[in-house]
Amino acid sequence: MGFVFKWLFRIVLVAVAAVAGFSFYLTTLGPDPVQKPERQMSDVWADYPFTSHYVAVNGARMHYIDEGPKDGPVFVFLHGNPTSSYLWRHVVPVVAASGGRAIAVDNIGFGASDRPDIGYTFAEHADYIEGFIDALELTDITLVIHDWGSALGFDYAYRHQANVKAIVFMEAIHRIGSMDELDPVAKNAFTAFRTKGVGEFLVMGLNGFIETVLPLSIVRELSEEELDAYREPFPSFGSRYPVLVWPRQIPFDGSPEDVAERIRPFVDWLPTSSVPKLLLYFEPGALIPRAAAEDIVQNWSNIDGKFLGDGIHFVQEDQGPAIGAAIVDWYGAQFPGPVIEDAAAPVEAVEE
Repeated sequence: MGFVFKWLFRIVLVAVAAVAGFSFYLTTLGPDPVQKPERQMSDVWADYPFTSHYVAVNGARMHYIDEGPKDGPVFVFLHGNPTSSYLWRHVVPVVAASGGRAIAVDNIGFGASDRPDIGYTFAEHADYIEGFIDALELTDITLVIHDWGSALGFDYAYRHQANVKAIVFMEAIHRIGSMDELDPVAKNAFTAFRTKGVGEFLVMGLNGFIETVLPLSIVRELSEEELDAYREPFPSFGSRYPVLVWPRQIPFDGSPEDVAERIRPFVDWLPTSSVPKLLLYFEPGALIPRAAAEDIVQNWSNIDGKFLGDGIHFVQEDQGPAIGAAIVDWYGAQFPGPVIEDAAAPVEAVEE
């Protein structure tokens, strides 16, 4: 069966490459620049009962939600690829109800944020996140981070150590890995995404990250309304360009070199940093499997870990309320005070 699958995959890949090569010449590659209207995304996205806010950063508007008391401790939620603040919709209410100011932003080019004509590189995303935090004048931040949002958050924390109070991370990019560490299916997928023409067809043409990668990385089955909310920011070929750039920015084996050089300082800093850290991990996990998580908790400085049960990569879709409760419980223990501590929801124990 494995032999048949391997050859079937090769045949499909060759067919895809042929179609991709044709579409490569027919289509102008690059982002489809859009200044999106300021609208309430609660009217567009299912199960998203939040007030939408917008702020100008580098000449473009970034969409965010800002829940909970404005004088509460600040939690900034950063998402990755191909998601948005929508990913945090079951986490934010728990933190906000416990007295935290919970801010979840849509990365530039994602969600309801504008899609300017930029390259969507790691450095550009980092510049927009820094600009967003500056524009809202956020201080003493607890970062809650996932996927590429974790790399952006770690980068910000390393560069602005005085402004980061704590870090909560899950399924995070925390080191420079090798393509050879991936299982064969993942290795073939990332090779395809990073191949010119093929990646354009798979990600921008077929919308593969939304239609395939996302649902296969969640334990439960998303409803059609939830999938539509994830589809909404990317209705066309050109709109999906930011999604394509991210897999090509992963510095496997140190390439691309500029990304590796940018993230290496925080990769070296994290294990010995004094900032309080919480790692939430899941079974089976993807970027941080349970065994790897336990190793991190054992060897990093000033870190706690909590196992929350089933989850692959987009764990907020499987364990959203539990993630929120774990954040509140841990933060209250780290920083006792009348706001979070008194309102902290009990965290249901998970069988180890």
